[in-house]
Parts: sequence; C-alpha cells; structure tokens
Amino acid sequence: MQAKVVIVGSLNMDLVTRAPRLPRAGETLAGQSFVTVPGGKGANQAVAAARLGARVAMIGCVGEDAYGEQLRAALLAEGIDCQAVTSITGESTGVALIVVDDSSQNAIVIVAGGNGRVTSGVVERFDELLSGADVIICQLEVPMAAVGHVLKRGHELGKTVILNPAPASEPLPAQWYAWIDYLIPNESEASALTGLPVDSVATADAAATALLASGVSKVIVTLGEHGALFATRAHSQHFPAPRVKPIDTTAAGDTFVGGFAAALADGKSESDAIRFGQVAAALSVTRSGAQPSIPTFDEVQSYQP
Repeated sequence: MQAKVVIVGSLNMDLVTRAPRLPRAGETLAGQSFVTVPGGKGANQAVAAARLGARVAMIGCVGEDAYGEQLRAALLAEGIDCQAVTSITGESTGVALIVVDDSSQNAIVIVAGGNGRVTSGVVERFDELLSGADVIICQLEVPMAAVGHVLKRGHELGKTVILNPAPASEPLPAQWYAWIDYLIPNESEASALTGLPVDSVATADAAATALLASGVSKVIVTLGEHGALFATRAHSQHFPAPRVKPIDTTAAGDTFVGGFAAALADGKSESDAIRFGQVAAALSVTRSGAQPSIPTFDEVQSYQP
C-alpha cells in the first residue's frame, strides 16, 4: 500500500537524564536517572502519525551502528515503511542529549550524525514515496537543501505540505513559503522566523500575520499550555489546550504535528485535526520520553476532559 503520510527528517537516539534543575554554565549536577529512547523530530512525528491512525513512510539516514539498527527496529515495530531509511557507512547515528528538570522543562543538544547526510539526491531516490503520499512533513533537523527540495517537490505533486520549522534560528528562505500549506512553529520558532516577540495568543496572531504575508498558506502557532493559534489570510482562531498535569514535555510538539497530519490524511476538517493533535500532545506530556510518550488513536478517541 502507498503511504498516506511521508515524513522526511531526523532519526536520533535520545540520551535522557533527569535532574532537579537544568545545569548552569560550568556546573556539574547529580542526575536522578538515565535512559536511551528512540527519538528525532522526524522519527517522532512518523511514530505519532502511525499510532494515531495513518499509513506512514519515513525518509532519513542513520549510521551503520547499534543506534541506527535500534531506531529502524523501533519504526518497523510501529508498522512504518522504512525502505527509505538509509544507513551511511562510516557515519554515526544522530543523538540528542536531553536534560529534563523537576518542572518538566528540558534542554537539548543535538549531534546530527547521519541526519546531516540527508541530501536532495537521497530524497530523489524515493520520489515514488512522495508521489504516493497525501501529506508530506518536514522539519529542520536535516540539511536545508534537502528540506527545500522536499517542500518544492511536494508542492509540484499537489500534496498537502507541512513544515514544522524546528529548530529555527532565523527566517526561512523566502521561496519556501509558497510551497508550504501548513507552517507549524512553536512560540520561539515563530519569533525566530519573524523577529517578533511571541509570548501570548495576541503576539502569536501578529507573528502568524507576518508569516502569511510572506506567502505561506496557513499557520498554526503551538503555545504549549496556552493552546494553539490557527491563522489564514481570512481569519484566525485560538484553540485552548486540554488541561493535564505535565511530567515531560519532550515530543509534545512532534505528537501534535503527527496527530494533525494523520487526521488531515483521514479527511478530518482543519479544526477537528487541530483538536485531535492537541489531545494527543496533551496525553504525551503526562508520560516520560519521546516516542514512548506518544498515545494511540484509541487513547485519543477515549479521552475525557
């Protein structure tokens, strides 16, 4: 069967430690626990879309090492098509070093490894997967040239193209905006893309207006516990977040993106897809880890506020 959602992006092994707080520069803290967890924004979004009802394929690169084998096995266990997860000889698999504090905030350092070897040429080898997709998702943890190629190709094919611009540190290339159907930044990413402060629904609306003026079709600014702001050129709407007690916010944004994409691919309206993604993300923050925290379709469907 052809994939309905194709994710082009990163695969990392997350090396996660919990500590009372995030360390200051030059400081050594005693940690409380340590685990290795499959992650990477691309792989997280692929797992989220698969668990939340979509047929999924992943395009990305890993090293020829134990972490790469584990990451591929984790995707296969979710029923994800991994024919385009390419092993790169002589390269390490990407890793993310994550510290989570007692208030559930985190700090992350990423080493790209194989993710830095995702090129336009690698993606072109699997153009048939893009052609068979309903929804195509990219992030910014693989080289920009490859992301630009995927956005343009997805637009040419008439697919629904989603960009989660994470991690963003500056505005996107100007030509990209016309190729994107849904741009989904969080507060800090929206600020980096526009140069505007984003710390409330009102300021998110202002940033979304600036992004729409750049040529993107639609914007969803995720605001954590404050919900999400959906904006088009015609209107904007705030979606309050479901109320939960957070334990670990790792992969909450990825869960939202995967859930939103799965719902769109299933034919749900934009509003219903946003709400579905929000419930999935809310459930994810009540659990620890990246991929282990992502809920299933049935869990989201049975959620009671």
